[in-house]
Amino acid sequence: MRFLARLLAMLCAFALMVAFAVVLAKLTLEPSPASEALTHTNLRPGRSLRAYLDQPELRDAVRQIGGNLLLGVPFGILVPVLAPRARGVLRVLLLTATVMLLVEFAQGALVTGRAFDIDDVILNTTGALIGYLLLGRRLSRAVHAKERSS
Repeated sequence: MRFLARLLAMLCAFALMVAFAVVLAKLTLEPSPASEALTHTNLRPGRSLRAYLDQPELRDAVRQIGGNLLLGVPFGILVPVLAPRARGVLRVLLLTATVMLLVEFAQGALVTGRAFDIDDVILNTTGALIGYLLLGRRLSRAVHAKERSS
């Protein structure tokens, strides 16, 4: 019975990760020709964050920062469930940062109206940390608990 529960949990986590990947691709890799003149590459950490916070509308800053944080949360929850060897704060952070760097590189190099922004990587990775600490670590331990001999 424990095996079936673990298998079901893994299948659900996999389905959620696939759904998340689709949403991530739609949000980050969809061309935005109308924004082409407004986009610029940011390689300096904190530059975009300051620009977000300097906007006259707080709602826009919350949407940009909060959206990027939320985009990383599923990684922190699902990666340790799907890949128990990736469990641990540093491993989750490194894996998330690597994936988000690749997304940002693709976005900046291939997508019209999009640009590479290191602050997005930092925010996404921070979101993964939040997801891992709030739920990912416990969920992974529950799914991949060692069988106790009686």
